[in-house]
Amino acid sequence: MSIGIGIVGAGMISNFHAKAIADTRDGKLIGCYDRSGERAEQFAAANNCRAFATLEEMLADPSVDAVAICTPSGAHLEPAVAAAKAGKHVMVEKPLEVTIEKCDAIIAACDAAHVKLAATFQSRFHESSRLMKTAVEEGRFGKITMGDAYVKWFRSQEYYDSGAWRGTWALDGGGALMNQAIHSVDLLLWLMGPVKSVHAMMDTMTHERIEVEDIVVATVKFESGALGVVEATTTAFPGALKRVEIAGSGGSAVLEEEDLTQWTFAEETDEDNAIRERMSGKTETGGGASDPSAIGHHGHTEVFNDFLDAINEGREPLVNGVEGRRSVELICAIYESARTGKTVEL
Repeated sequence: MSIGIGIVGAGMISNFHAKAIADTRDGKLIGCYDRSGERAEQFAAANNCRAFATLEEMLADPSVDAVAICTPSGAHLEPAVAAAKAGKHVMVEKPLEVTIEKCDAIIAACDAAHVKLAATFQSRFHESSRLMKTAVEEGRFGKITMGDAYVKWFRSQEYYDSGAWRGTWALDGGGALMNQAIHSVDLLLWLMGPVKSVHAMMDTMTHERIEVEDIVVATVKFESGALGVVEATTTAFPGALKRVEIAGSGGSAVLEEEDLTQWTFAEETDEDNAIRERMSGKTETGGGASDPSAIGHHGHTEVFNDFLDAINEGREPLVNGVEGRRSVELICAIYESARTGKTVEL
């Protein structure tokens, strides 16, 4: 069944949502709303859809079945809750929100309204990520001892100066970790399982006029007993592809964006060589390492396809609100540890 979608917020990421919706099996872009009427009109003209004058007007339109929230990170709560109360299914661009309390409020509103809620974590849908997940589930790593995430990216001062919300705790929710590294944090949790405790340090080293960190390092202890490191920065010129590593007594794998640069196991299978060949050189963009717009929209398309299938099939999206909340919980714990200098238990 075709599902009409409205977009709230016509900033940069909304263009990727529009392209993704156009490529879905069952989605149709109806229109958008932005507090800047001019920006909404420009978006509507570029994407052959309607510019709504108010959020209420969009939510009252019966052709809008679902809403994609593309506002600044700390402004997801209000439109998401309004959409749920209007009976619209809700897709939220990462992060779900910038505090656990706000995440919980969105989840509760969608549960109360019996609408679907999905968080936009497209890295989970890449073939390479799914191969890593399958290898974990099949026990191919043996006893997993380490799980690490590294996001060494670069953002210019002009990037932070380009929007008043950027680099603020209230609307950005944090810096290199909450805004840039959250996809890698989500992948790490998905692959490694829950975290027991964290100890972290952070600083703002090269950017001016921002409240948030541009570098953070955290040591992590997982509930499984495995240890790990999370590193995130926006001050590593020229920026490198994000990296997730898993190591255990039976194997090691390294994921760089969509490439598997290491795939080695004590007990090799017939398929491993084919995987190494197929998953090398998969990344076709800069992965956002130095340019936030240098990403593809194919991952978003898969997120939307799953979201629309969940609506039509009456099931939960693969990355629902509870899953979307997990990375925010860990990131907030890392920030608390960095501020207090103490180990934080989750």
